[in-house]
Amino acid sequence: MSHYHLLDQPIILRYAFSPSSEMSDCPEYAFDLSILVEENVYVSCRFFMADLNYPSILYFHGNGEVASDYDEIAPFYFNLANANLIVAEFRGYGASSGIPTFAGLISDALPILKGVSEQLSNFKFRKDIWVMGRSMGSVPALELASNHPEKIKGLIIESGFPCASRIVRRLQIPMAEADLKLIEDECLEKIRRITLPALIIHGEQDSLVSVQEAYTLEKELGSADKRLLIIPGADHNTVMAEDIDGYFQAIREFISSGK
Repeated sequence: MSHYHLLDQPIILRYAFSPSSEMSDCPEYAFDLSILVEENVYVSCRFFMADLNYPSILYFHGNGEVASDYDEIAPFYFNLANANLIVAEFRGYGASSGIPTFAGLISDALPILKGVSEQLSNFKFRKDIWVMGRSMGSVPALELASNHPEKIKGLIIESGFPCASRIVRRLQIPMAEADLKLIEDECLEKIRRITLPALIIHGEQDSLVSVQEAYTLEKELGSADKRLLIIPGADHNTVMAEDIDGYFQAIREFISSGK
């Protein structure tokens, strides 16, 4: 069992998650699917699908986002990365039920991956899945890459971090040091187990998640093929906008190398 449940304290959850029920109507190139992750708890995923022969990126978004925020971003993945994009919500976000927790981020990752895989198979899409996590989404992405590598092709982390305990330390929220160390040791062990190809993208001027987190991830990953793209001048939420060509070129080349 993951020690991440130790972070599921009301004061930490209040700072860590900002759930929103915002949800736009699907664009014509998308559809929504609710996936059962626990009894009576469903997580919503928005499938942005361009081509049956494209690989798909299962994308876990950041804390202040919902899947419909990617309605206008998805075509860039189609046109610049040659990939379909599937954006998974957290509990309590978008059309999902439940309440967001760190334990839920971990436990929901595999049911979401299985549900997405089944849907791709049902509609005869190519079965190759790459997992991507942005910011808070790095938690479920790292979970899948570490514990279920046979089910995915590779890992992409954008503006992410090795361990969510950084939230507690950054905000100086009171918590037992022994519990924090348990979580952090587990996270490092998990990262070191990852041998899948990995791409890390981070903004040089990220004021929310220090660029040092990207260097730590790159150092600790057990992957033989691991790539690091630091985008000059980019902050936490401007990584893509600051260098859209470089951003998608890195993703396209990374995915293409796994064919």
